[in-house]
Amino acid sequence: MYFRFPPVSRTSRSAALLAAGGYHHHLAINTWESRGGSPPPEGSTRPPSHCLRLSDASRALRRLRAAGVQLIGASDHGGAEAIYLRDPDDNGVELYWDRPEKEWPRNADDSLKIVNCPLNVENLASDGSSVPPDGKG
Repeated sequence: MYFRFPPVSRTSRSAALLAAGGYHHHLAINTWESRGGSPPPEGSTRPPSHCLRLSDASRALRRLRAAGVQLIGASDHGGAEAIYLRDPDDNGVELYWDRPEKEWPRNADDSLKIVNCPLNVENLASDGSSVPPDGKG
């Protein structure tokens, strides 16, 4: 099950409240304690990476590029594709989108086959497809 969490309130640039179904908020995102702070060193306690499901990957990628956001990776996982970046606090962020279920690769027992292949980001940015024109992933 997936929920959409549109913003319901924003406090300048320091906080946003997100909610589904008219509730006051399900998620609160803020920088009250961390604004201007340095990220913790690798290997120390820090917030986990977070993952967000997108409906329009090519549009999101074009907007990230226009904002000068650098990708740190891009992968094709078979049933889903993902791009990876760092947020302003240096936390890992995965933005992913599902392929139509009929295109998901399957194992012999019909379970989902998870793969980790390079994603063609240039095609995705230009025409919304991660598959090159020659059709060879």
